[in-house]
Amino acid sequence: MSAILDNAALRGASPAGALELAEQAEGTALRAPVPRFDETQIDQLFAAPRTPALWGAGFVAALAWAAFGALTLRWPNKIVGFSDWAFTDELGVFALVVAALLAVLSVAGRATPPLLRAREALTGAGPWLIAIALALAAWEILTAKTGSLPTPFFAPPQALIEVYTDDWQRLGDSAVNTLKLLGIGFGLGAIAGFLVGVSIGWSRAIGYWVHPVLRVLGPVPATALLPLTFYFFPSSYSAAAFLIALSTAFPVAVLTWSGVAGVNKSYYDVARTLGASDAFLVLRVAIPAALPNVFVGLFMGLGASFSVLVTAEMMGVKSGLGWYLTWAQGWASYVNMYAALIVMALLFSGVITLLFTVRDRALAWQKGTVKW
Repeated sequence: MSAILDNAALRGASPAGALELAEQAEGTALRAPVPRFDETQIDQLFAAPRTPALWGAGFVAALAWAAFGALTLRWPNKIVGFSDWAFTDELGVFALVVAALLAVLSVAGRATPPLLRAREALTGAGPWLIAIALALAAWEILTAKTGSLPTPFFAPPQALIEVYTDDWQRLGDSAVNTLKLLGIGFGLGAIAGFLVGVSIGWSRAIGYWVHPVLRVLGPVPATALLPLTFYFFPSSYSAAAFLIALSTAFPVAVLTWSGVAGVNKSYYDVARTLGASDAFLVLRVAIPAALPNVFVGLFMGLGASFSVLVTAEMMGVKSGLGWYLTWAQGWASYVNMYAALIVMALLFSGVITLLFTVRDRALAWQKGTVKW
């Protein structure tokens, strides 16, 4: 291209003529034509993607729930013992109602804004809605309809409804007592572990004395100390609270210590040049920089406190979901055990969700990096 322009300039051609000769010689246009769009085309280009008319996964889920409801209502139960399973009709009607709602959302989800919002909220859960319906149907067939799984060790889904309606007060009191004991033990352990971790990370003198104790006693499972704590503490409740606090404090202390000790030394130097005191360095530099490690320790301590909590309730505490499990097992009421396990799973998952919410508020710059 440059050689052609030089030859054209030597021949005395104007710049425009030289450019035209160069374009003809190359056989391509140097400037592509700019496309022109009208307002309708521009709106189409920048418009948000439209929601499809049919939600396929939701429609399949509606069929699955309808099939589950139909087999629950139309397939007679296999009588075991002297009575039929209660709440069978209610379970079937509930499944059909869920199927109807999913069918409406999948077919007419774009009709009104509320339906559209509900459909968008459930879009990601479409495969799970199908899986849950199929799992419930298989559970119903293997227990209530055919009796393939022996009773009383296995019961159909409607048996859980009976437990929640008849024994909701005892189950609710147990859940409240579990939350209370968990809050006391985890709170004390988190505070103690945080203070110990900051002290070790900041002061070498404190670390000299406390570090060996952590290395020796920290790895010991808290449940191994059950006999000693039940002997030394005045009540099993206070002993359980101490064990939960102990299982929480160790990971919180170690991770907090690691976070404080790992703070960049230049942060302290800059703060000292501005006249910062030791209290300022600890409260405004060391602790904020160590917060990510602190929350990792809190999550680890929370997981350890769950196991210690249930073990302590099963061994000596006369209230809580762990006690409820032992009580149900003593009466061979395995349905109540399953109901308590479901409540326990939802309860502990909610506690972890709450801790994640606090973490996202405290560590706003890390929000969304770890999702629960």
